[in-house]
Amino acid sequence: MTLTADQTVEALRAAGEPTRLRVLSLLAAEELSVMELSRVLDQSQPRVSRHLKLMADAGLIERFPDGARVFYRLSHDAQARRLIDTVLDLLDDGEGEADHRRLDEVRKERAIDAARYFEQVAPQWDKMRSLYVCESAVEAAVERAAGPGPFQRVVDLGTGSGRMLTLFGKKAKMSVGLDLSQNMLNIARANVSKAGLDKVELRHGDIFSTRLPPASADLVIVHQVLHYLADPAAAVAEAARVVSDGGKLLIVDFAPHAFEHLREAHQHRRLGFADAEIREWLEEAGLTPSAPIALPPDTEGLTVHIWTGERVVQTARKTA
Repeated sequence: MTLTADQTVEALRAAGEPTRLRVLSLLAAEELSVMELSRVLDQSQPRVSRHLKLMADAGLIERFPDGARVFYRLSHDAQARRLIDTVLDLLDDGEGEADHRRLDEVRKERAIDAARYFEQVAPQWDKMRSLYVCESAVEAAVERAAGPGPFQRVVDLGTGSGRMLTLFGKKAKMSVGLDLSQNMLNIARANVSKAGLDKVELRHGDIFSTRLPPASADLVIVHQVLHYLADPAAAVAEAARVVSDGGKLLIVDFAPHAFEHLREAHQHRRLGFADAEIREWLEEAGLTPSAPIALPPDTEGLTVHIWTGERVVQTARKTA
């Protein structure tokens, strides 16, 4: 599908302003809230919001509310992205470079806050996870969604205390757990050892760049990680890259909710995810989604969803 002449002119008009070009360049790096864009651009939130509305109306960017905040990202439309990429490729703007330096400062502050948080809560991590929904029920559903195994290689991205590794360890020939927190990795090592698992490798690693070989695991798990991330779609794409033919990616996270205090108290960036959003990310990563599983809390709290995507083996057609 191509853009009509009118659509192209509308899109170019929407992008044809210095601040809007700066916004497009920033959103090409990651999805951002109005507050974050206002800070990086050093402009008021109402002014930034007006620019964002014009570009959203023209189909260049997408707006999605998340609790009390609103985030923006570049359009998923292939032709709109092609136009944006072309414009940004031609752009040689020192002001844009300064914007990205300020964005890096925002990222560093986020990373420092998150690291401090995880170091503080690591010893109580599993207890905290059970505050919102019965963890035993979640784990039972996770095992059913993953299938009976055995598994050649299980990869747990953002392994935390290593609970998923101990859950699947005896069904796996070998397992790998990655996490950015050394404190978490130390706790995971203790838990893995206590469980008597000797075919488990724990690594300091980044979910956005795992450095794991492509198609190297028949079960990849992302358990209660996405809501902390600035670019969850990129994390899903990287996790899917590691899934082998016939293998499965299993994502556990919260359904959309309104517990706004979790942003400040527990460093949650996203307040849950819609089924359609996760499904789109799985499909874009080349996986075939299954129906999501919903696990509501026993009392008041958060609903946990389990999403799975399979790397379907493409069989060659027989020729006469």
